[in-house]
Formats: sequence, C-alpha cells, structure tokens
Amino acid sequence: MQYQFLESDELFTRVKTITDFAKQTTAATQKQTKKTEKLIGEIEKPINVPPLPAGFKVDIPQFDVTKRLNKLPRSWDLPQQLYKKHLPKYNVGTIYRIQELLNVGEGYIGQTVTVAGWARTVRDQKNLCFIELNDGTSFGGLQIVVEDKLPNFDQVVKANTGFSLKVTGNIVKSPAKGQLIEMLVADPTKHEVVIVGQADPQEYPMAKGVQKPETLRQKAHLRPRGNFFSAVTRIRNNLAYATHVFFQNNGCLYIHTPIITGSDCEGAGEMFRISTIFDNDIKKIPQINGKVDTAQDFFKKEVNLTVSGQLQVEHFCISMSNVYTFGPTFRAEKAHTHRHLAEFWMIEPEFAFADLFDNMEAAEGYVKFCINYIIQNNMDDLKFLDNRVKPGLIDYLKDIVSKDFIRCSYTQGIDILLKAQKAGAKFENSDIKWGMDLNSEHERFIAEKVFQRPVFLYDYPKEIKAFYMKVTDDGKCVRAMDMLIPQVGELIGGSQREERYDVLAQRIKECGLKIEDYGPYMDLRKYGTVPHCGFGLGFERLVMMVTGVENIRDVIPFPRYHGSAEF
Repeated sequence: MQYQFLESDELFTRVKTITDFAKQTTAATQKQTKKTEKLIGEIEKPINVPPLPAGFKVDIPQFDVTKRLNKLPRSWDLPQQLYKKHLPKYNVGTIYRIQELLNVGEGYIGQTVTVAGWARTVRDQKNLCFIELNDGTSFGGLQIVVEDKLPNFDQVVKANTGFSLKVTGNIVKSPAKGQLIEMLVADPTKHEVVIVGQADPQEYPMAKGVQKPETLRQKAHLRPRGNFFSAVTRIRNNLAYATHVFFQNNGCLYIHTPIITGSDCEGAGEMFRISTIFDNDIKKIPQINGKVDTAQDFFKKEVNLTVSGQLQVEHFCISMSNVYTFGPTFRAEKAHTHRHLAEFWMIEPEFAFADLFDNMEAAEGYVKFCINYIIQNNMDDLKFLDNRVKPGLIDYLKDIVSKDFIRCSYTQGIDILLKAQKAGAKFENSDIKWGMDLNSEHERFIAEKVFQRPVFLYDYPKEIKAFYMKVTDDGKCVRAMDMLIPQVGELIGGSQREERYDVLAQRIKECGLKIEDYGPYMDLRKYGTVPHCGFGLGFERLVMMVTGVENIRDVIPFPRYHGSAEF
C-alpha cells in the first residue's frame, strides 16, 4: 500500500515510547537505542516508487504463445446474473434482516415486521423517540420512530448507543431524505420495543466517538460494532462468497487440504512445530543423543502447521482435473509490518492439462470477478471506505477491472527497469540486474508507473523461485508468474508445475530439500502425469486491495502476529 507505517499504529507508539525514554535517560541511553533500532528494523519502510522519467514510454510487450498447450485462450467470465448476490429467503424465527428491508424498500410498506439489532443513535423529541437500529447486515441502519403511546416509552427513551433491542412495528414510507422507509411503532396492542441488553454509556467505548483501528484490536468483541470494521467484514464475507461462486461455476471442486503437514511447501523453514511431548520439565522430554525423540510424539515424526495447501491439492488435480482449496495457513515469521500475519487464509486453485497462459487468464478472471462482485453488492461500504479510508478507492477499483492485464516476461521487466534507470528513475535498490529478486518498488514501478494497470511478470530465474515450478527448455528460468497491482505490488503468485519426475527430483536437491519428504508428491509424476498449473493468493491481501485498508491486521477478525494471540 502507499503508506506502510502510520502514526496511529501501536508499533509507532511502542517505537516512540522507547525513543522518548532513550532521549530522557543517560546511563540507559545506549541500551534503549539498541532496542529501538531492533524494533524499527522490523517495521517495513514506506515504499518510494519513483516517478516515470519525462518522455519515457514502453510498448506493450509481446509474448510467445507458439508453445501454448491449449491453442485458444479461455474466457473465465461468468453470466451477469451471478454478479448480484441473492438476498436470503429465510429468517431466524420471525426476525427480519434490516438489509432485506432496505433493499426491497417500498415492497414492505404496510407490513408489520420484527427486527432486532443494536442502537446506533437514540434521540428523544418530546412525544417521539428516534432510534437508528443496525443488525450488521448492511452499512445503513433502519430508522425507528417510537410514539409515547407504548407503555414502556419512558424506558425506551433512556436507551443509549449499544443497547440491543427487539422491535415490532409497521413499515411506512419515510418523509426524510436519503431513506425510502422507516418503522413506526405506535400501536400498543400490536407493536413493542423490547430492551434485550443494556450498555452503560460511561463504560461503553463505542459511545465515545471514533475509535482507532489499533485500539479496537484490543477489544475484539466490539470491533464489528463500528462502521469501519463492519464494512470491512461484510466485504470480506462477499469476497469469500465470490471466490466460491467463481471457481464452482468454472468447474472447480473445493478440496479441504490438511492444516497439519510433514512437508514444507515453500522451503523457507518458517513453520510452527506441533508436538504433544513438550513439557516445562525438560527431563520429561524424550531424547536421543541430546535431541528430541520425535518418534515418541503423537504423529511419530516432526510435523508443522501448513504454509500452503498446494502440494496436497495437486493430488486431486491429477485425478479430478480443476480443483481449489481455500483455508488457513501459518507462517512463523517474526515480522512487524503492515503486510504480515502468522495466521492467514490462502486461495489456491490447480488446473489440469493447463499451462502458464491458462493460469494467467484464470487469475485475471478471478480478480476482476471479485472486484466487480463487491462493486455490485457492497457499494455503501465502498462509499464509506472511499470517504474515510482511501479517497478515490471506487475509481481505483473500476480502473483495474476496465483494462486488460499486461503480460511481461521477467527479462523484459529487467530491461524496462534498466532503461528507466538510465532515463533518470531513482530506485532505492539501484543494483538492477538479471537474476535479482525484484523489490516492491520495482514491481510497483512497472505496474503503477510504466503500464498503469495490473501486470503479469513471468518466466523468472529458477534460483529465486520454488522447487516445484516447471523449468524452461533453456534451463535458466521457471514458468512462474506474479500478478502485480498498482499501489499494491504482488497480489498473486503462481506457476506451471514441474510434471517431469527427473527434473523435479533434481530441483528438490538443488533447493537443499530431502526427496524422501515428498514421496507421494513425486509419485504423481510417475503415474499418469499431466501438465498442470496453479496460483496462490493471500486472501487478506485481496481484502486490503478492495477495501483500501493499509494494515493487514484490520482485515481479519482475530489477527495473529509475532507477540500477539489475543482473544
């Protein structure tokens, strides 16, 4: 995102506290300074994307499709009727969803219904009480007008923000601007307002004005009460729903891959160990030659929480064709940046009899469908986020879906960066050369400044990519691709998988991994192997892009990161 570190974040507070304390002391100054430097080193610096040099222009790169497995490109578009989410047809008991009432609008006028939710505002005007009730199903609430004819009117007017209420009344046309309907509670024989739960305004934090996101992270039970997090949560829900709509209607089966695994998909080693034999008393831990005897553990071997479901979902791809997995993954990275979590969700489709070009088409179709889906179904939430979080968000999203994504090889990308540098572009990492792992400033420069639209960068040097990616004929590159998004950087990473047994075995050795740890995965290349491909998308990164939220901790219900596992 444009700004990676905000003064509102608790990390800023921690750094500032340490720094101020270090300035005010003498003997402890050196020790505190070291602590400050260590903490600041864990924080991601703002990304400085250089402007495009004057007059610098690059033609859209051409890519070779002569070796394409499937000769014609495939469209991943879905019928327009699938872009609009259907309203729920059933309610719990006799409770109506406020979202349903607001969407249908005048269709409910004259009907007596029951709603339930939490009071956003309560205003007493002599013989009337105005309540804005919200049940979380929509950004806007339902205005309820209560007349003093009700026997408990005196108690109703004393209600405050945060009270939970159950209200039965008549839906009428609203005379106020900006709303089609409201509820009138006026007939004591048919209507009622039941105070279900109270909230002391002196103690209820949400009644004291706008709460910062980092403050609400410490109050998990109250986060969804505010406009900000409830809007993000509704968008997150619809992105998850859209994910299933897209893949299910494109013929993919949903596979549940395991959370517990004995293999390291990424080869980075940053995994959470699972064990039942660890004990506070070291003497009770079974050991052999000074090492933990994992043979006596629950699984009789070393196992970890998964970093990816890809290796497992490939088993179903090489038997059931197109599949996908969507579930939690874990990384034991001690990172305090705005883009890192220890627990996050991954979407990983896998396509049989398909190559890298098919992969890029599927990824582009998926991202565009998700964005269009939110524009169709969450416009009120987007307007709020556009106004409060990221000005221009709606136009930004519409711009992404309006353009074809660029295909540009890694080699072409390096050439573009070198030419831009020669023309005057200033990069923090100025040592640009073939074989380097591109930084975010390079990726965003290509997408944001050069092409001004999403870009697929593909065919990377094999030394900087994972072992399972298909090696090109020249032996220098692998058929990998990254989707680069303006103002974001990398959103999706994927590849054509290496289906050749001998080449895959060699790559595992080159990456310093043990072949015996990948037995079943290797066997897929022995019995009816086929060309196949897939990609991985961190779901929270997608939510960040669509909502404009800059901190990944604010797009997941219960953030888990280094030093924090609250609630």
